[in-house]
Amino acid sequence: MKRSSSPLSEKTPEILLVDDNPHGLIARRAVLQELDYRVTTAVSGQEALDLLAKRVFDVVVTDYKMPSMDGIELIKRIRAANPRVRVILLSGYVEPLGLCEQITGADLVIAKSAGEIAHMTRAIRRLLSEPLARKPAASAKPTAKRARA
Repeated sequence: MKRSSSPLSEKTPEILLVDDNPHGLIARRAVLQELDYRVTTAVSGQEALDLLAKRVFDVVVTDYKMPSMDGIELIKRIRAANPRVRVILLSGYVEPLGLCEQITGADLVIAKSAGEIAHMTRAIRRLLSEPLARKPAASAKPTAKRARA
């Protein structure tokens, strides 16, 4: 089901998806494009930062576990550059690591599961409908649970 675009809409929302797993990127991109979002993908935190330096995205959706730079480090760097960017963190480790918005600096943390896509699309819609708020960078100190990961 496609979103109806209102005549007052100025532009199609732009989403940046970040994940080192190409299968996850392809699946999420397909769903979001079907909902009429403009989607760009990045396979690493550094690639995402390079894209963010050149373009403005309405929402960034990032995986937590990636080589070289995990999702929390990426969020810290995004927040340092632009605290107003809306960010969703996806992870299969939400429960074991105690990942939450306060620890990660993300606007929302979503556990990877069978319902992940539905949760993600609802979260994106909600974030896009809310007024922009200033979001602080995540704490630089790792939590005890994160330090073990």
